[in-house]
Amino acid sequence: MTSAPALDLVQLKKTCSDCALQDLCLPSAIRGDDLRDLDQIVTNRLVFDAGRALFNAGTPFTSLYVVRKGSFKTWQSDENGNLQILGFHLPGEILGFDALMDEVHRCTAEALETSRACRIPYDQLQSICVRVPELQKQLMKVISREVSNDHEHLVMMGRRQAMERLAIFLQSLSHRRQRLGQDPTHLTLSMSRADLANYLGLVVETVSRLFTRMQEMGVLEVQRKEVTILDPDRLCDLMNG
Repeated sequence: MTSAPALDLVQLKKTCSDCALQDLCLPSAIRGDDLRDLDQIVTNRLVFDAGRALFNAGTPFTSLYVVRKGSFKTWQSDENGNLQILGFHLPGEILGFDALMDEVHRCTAEALETSRACRIPYDQLQSICVRVPELQKQLMKVISREVSNDHEHLVMMGRRQAMERLAIFLQSLSHRRQRLGQDPTHLTLSMSRADLANYLGLVVETVSRLFTRMQEMGVLEVQRKEVTILDPDRLCDLMNG
């Protein structure tokens, strides 16, 4: 595996130690010299325009990626070319765990808008984990969080009512924004309606009707990609049918 160049801490001035996402990411478990060691393997100047891939399905696994700004979607296609959206990923969330088993990516991660990501070479991360048990523990917690997100998607897809699926998605997005210290009632949907419909297992027309219906009910205010949750309690009710 090719090692990433060491990070120029003086020039960049935005390392793990002073990153706003520190408490959501791997560095939350370590401090001092160990944190500086992690700083030196992280490349966090990577900028991705909308549509550009972090990694593609079938490519060798070398690194994990932390979303620093913007958002990404992960997707895969079957032998017939049918595309399935697997998830949408916000700042502080880590991509690349799909390849841990056989070191080949099973999905593609693609920027939904102009986005930034930190690249963490996995072989170097493992070396630090050997010396820093707390970092290993934190890595397991992050993996567990990703598994939990996958389970939430399965639960959502098991709901029969389309309204429940959309309500669960919006509530999840609200909680993730709150974790970032952002207003949980104001959501920016960077994904297209087609991608959202694919993720929810619905058709685009149904998703559009649901947004209109929720707005008529006074639950949401929808302005294109900007969605404001007006009645959080009612949204919770809709999650439960």
